[in-house]
Amino acid sequence: MSSGSPKGLIVAAPASGSGKTLFTLALLRSLKNAGVRVTSAKVGPDYIDPAFHSQASGQPCLNLDTWAMRPATLAHALERLDDGGDLIVAEGVMGLFDGAGIEDDQVDGSTASLARLTGWPAVLVVDARAQAASAAALVRGFADHAADVDVAGVIFNRTGSARHGTILQSAMTRHLPHIPVLGCLPRRDDLVLPSRHLGLVQAEEHDELEPFLETAANWIGEHVDLSRLQSLARPLKRMEVSSSAMPIRPFGQRIAVARDQAFAFVYHGVLDGWCQAGAEILPFSPLAGEAPDNTADSVYLPGGYPELYAGQLSTNGFVDHLKKAAANGKVIFGECGGFMVLGQALTDVDGVRHEMAGLLGVETSFANRKLHLGYRQMISLTGSPLGAHGQRFRGHEFHYASITKPGEDRPLFRTSNAAGEDLGQVGLVHKNVAGSFLHLIDTVEG
Repeated sequence: MSSGSPKGLIVAAPASGSGKTLFTLALLRSLKNAGVRVTSAKVGPDYIDPAFHSQASGQPCLNLDTWAMRPATLAHALERLDDGGDLIVAEGVMGLFDGAGIEDDQVDGSTASLARLTGWPAVLVVDARAQAASAAALVRGFADHAADVDVAGVIFNRTGSARHGTILQSAMTRHLPHIPVLGCLPRRDDLVLPSRHLGLVQAEEHDELEPFLETAANWIGEHVDLSRLQSLARPLKRMEVSSSAMPIRPFGQRIAVARDQAFAFVYHGVLDGWCQAGAEILPFSPLAGEAPDNTADSVYLPGGYPELYAGQLSTNGFVDHLKKAAANGKVIFGECGGFMVLGQALTDVDGVRHEMAGLLGVETSFANRKLHLGYRQMISLTGSPLGAHGQRFRGHEFHYASITKPGEDRPLFRTSNAAGEDLGQVGLVHKNVAGSFLHLIDTVEG
């Protein structure tokens, strides 16, 4: 990395729901408003939070994942962030030490593992609603848990009064004077982002996102010592960067990519890798009834919320465009929601069955929801748009839909979880069309 590289820090928490996403968004917007060139990252396999990051900072947000990404892929992503400005803010995932549940905590996908890799300090966002002086004991536990993970500061969130904040700060000064309290954020019932079954309602669906971000930025500006927080940031540890680090090989030279509210779950790093490999990305909107570009040689249907728009997608010409593209020999690959629309039919939450493209034999349903969640290891069982038989990948699964009819096409992957436990065959391949419920993050070499 260059001598002028920006410094970085990580926003972490003891547990999910502590408020780190809201704090991160407020921090990004506040820094941007102050003229700081700030870029951001999201730890782990998340598609929704990065879109909010980008809206807050005005810069692309990259995913960083020590379990799912090869070291070269991670190093390349960090180099891309390194080129973006003055400061890098990475939002953690779940609790600071929560990851894939494997024994090697150096590569378990946790926020702590990224802190070890980068050398960046963690700022701990603690929900203080139900405690006062005891919060110092909680912070001590996280600060002392791993000598190679530096908890360099704390934000107490959802405090109830000025007196509550005084007690929290006094306890920290008495017991952990080396860890500064960077701020105490009072509860704000108006600063809540709406959610649905897969997480936050998407950034592009949030009609009042801009005033929300400005209000949040003003909120932390009043209650957080932003200068001291920035002073905690540190340079990235030196890493070897491979120019050939490409997460997923492009399956075409001109790739039509579905991009709208129904198909928004895509990793920026994957698209960026395709572009660096010389491929051209051609966005189109299925919800608007748009067809993939006629000059495209392949079509990528990422995940999203097609179950919310199944009636529209089945009748606005989109599925006919997919059938035509397949008949014309274009390679088509779908992930999760994209896989669902490639099938015969999709049943929505109300039990209504909608005809889909019929390019794969599968039928799916959202009527009886069941959570499928976790890291996945995959090996290709047949040649497909993704590569040859035996090609290995790592990725993630997160959906509530179920398969009601498996179809008779060839299976795409054999899959296992992060611990290596076999989960059987998943996905389908038929001629030039392939898909599965899994989201690919990186290729595994060797």
